[in-house]
Amino acid sequence: MYRLLFSLVLCRFDAESVHHLTVRALTLLARLPYLKKVVHRLMAPHDPALRVSAFGVHFPSPFGLAAGFDKDAACAEALSAIGFGHVEVGTVTAHAQPGNPRPRLFRVATQRAIINRMGFNNRGAAAAAARLRRTRGVPTVVGVNIGKTKVVPEHAAVDDYVTSAKELAPLADYLVVNVSSPNTPGLRNLQAVELLRPLLEAVKQVADATPRRTPLLVKIAPDLADEDIDAVADLALELRLDGIIATNTTIRHPGETGGLSGRPLKTRSVAVLRRLRARVGDRLTLVSVGGVENADDVWERLLAGATLVQGYTGMIYGGPLWAYRLHRDLSRRLVRHGLPSITDVIGRTAP
Repeated sequence: MYRLLFSLVLCRFDAESVHHLTVRALTLLARLPYLKKVVHRLMAPHDPALRVSAFGVHFPSPFGLAAGFDKDAACAEALSAIGFGHVEVGTVTAHAQPGNPRPRLFRVATQRAIINRMGFNNRGAAAAAARLRRTRGVPTVVGVNIGKTKVVPEHAAVDDYVTSAKELAPLADYLVVNVSSPNTPGLRNLQAVELLRPLLEAVKQVADATPRRTPLLVKIAPDLADEDIDAVADLALELRLDGIIATNTTIRHPGETGGLSGRPLKTRSVAVLRRLRARVGDRLTLVSVGGVENADDVWERLLAGATLVQGYTGMIYGGPLWAYRLHRDLSRRLVRHGLPSITDVIGRTAP
């Protein structure tokens, strides 16, 4: 039904307009306590066999929604209700900003992909913090992804990230430093270890000082050279970060300027995951994202050493039941393989 709706109706409208309409609908659901609980009861993952723990946080399943969809922490509870095991909100910047000029979001339907050059459009850290302070009506694991405000020069980036961290780290189940979006000028330069070290040290100091010590992860690009991936992995171990998220969107594609996500990213995303696992073993939590479309993809990432897996573009093409169906299929696969827990899958084919 959704595929028919998408091909006949939704694809005829501007991609960003459809996105905003979807966010508004989910925000409305988040404000309806009874309906939200009913939807959560019907669609959220409740199979005990799917539960995982990472960096001291308990997740109802390993599969969640990547950053980029709920930029302002407006509908995390609703997203949890429709089936995501965790929701990563953001990217949030210290100061509100409109992002890049429209159009800035493009479907590549033949490849089940998306190109975006959104530019961290969001209402700022203080506004996101106000939403995250609200009592959660349904169980929701919320990660917060923070990035650099566009107008802030590179030399002031550390202070900019620290401002966001101070607002948001106490309210997050985990915090992510995003230095890998291609849509903020100069941002990816921060992945260089000599620039990344002081940034992560400063944000980690804030995260460690929260009442429960907020776990800290860093998100990297798929376009890094292999030796740079190794360098970031070594730095994450040295600084005792809690994990690495791999990967963000790629700029290595033809067509519109911006970051490409979806099916074409799959091969590189898995390759980066395998390289990270070979480098760090199980000393860090690895979160795999990029080209995840179904339970087969989640299973592959878990076998390769990811503890958590995220998707986003797959929901655009799979619809509102996407996460529910994916978790149903994961549960069935565990039964078929005679495995008592999804944790028995993690790292089985890792080097």
